[in-house]
Amino acid sequence: MDLSLPLPLRGLIIGFTIAAAVGPITLLVIRRTIAHGGRYGFASGLGVATADATYAGIAAFGLTAITSVLVSGHWLLGIIGGTIIVIVGVRTIRSRPTGPAADADRPGLAGGFGSIYALTMTNPLTIVLYAGVFAGIGLVAGSSFVDAAVVTLAAWLGSTAWWLILCSVVAWARGRVSTMALLWVNRISGAALVVFGIAAIASVIA
Repeated sequence: MDLSLPLPLRGLIIGFTIAAAVGPITLLVIRRTIAHGGRYGFASGLGVATADATYAGIAAFGLTAITSVLVSGHWLLGIIGGTIIVIVGVRTIRSRPTGPAADADRPGLAGGFGSIYALTMTNPLTIVLYAGVFAGIGLVAGSSFVDAAVVTLAAWLGSTAWWLILCSVVAWARGRVSTMALLWVNRISGAALVVFGIAAIASVIA
């Protein structure tokens, strides 16, 4: 990345890029958007962005004590998160959609935000990722409070921008998806979630 770019712009690009990496959380947000509409999907995406920003903040402010505690317990959190993802995947495979749900039928937005925030937080190694990337853009340990705060906020905004774009596109398409297509979305995304979950568990117990 061009280090001549302003620090806020670098943080924005980092947040957007990391959020855009496809993984189990992306599949969950897409699945929620299809099932419950764009607002619920975006609320979930905002939960992911906030969890990422939490870890980005820990890395940016150099909170090494918190980092050590979280990383040392990553195996337990990995097992918990992986197990939840497997369960969600199995339930997704077995579900039989009748069509996209009306926005009025969606669960609470706060619940959508909180549940996926908690699930995203089961991967504390994200701190290590952000620490490495921040070092690469010139934010080193001992940087000023303002710089750390700016890059954390910028990363959150970048991640939020990604989820806004993704959920808007999926919400636009959801009304054009047939019941049969939704069934296959469930099967494929559910199977992928099961694989992701098993891989997450295997990676921490190997």
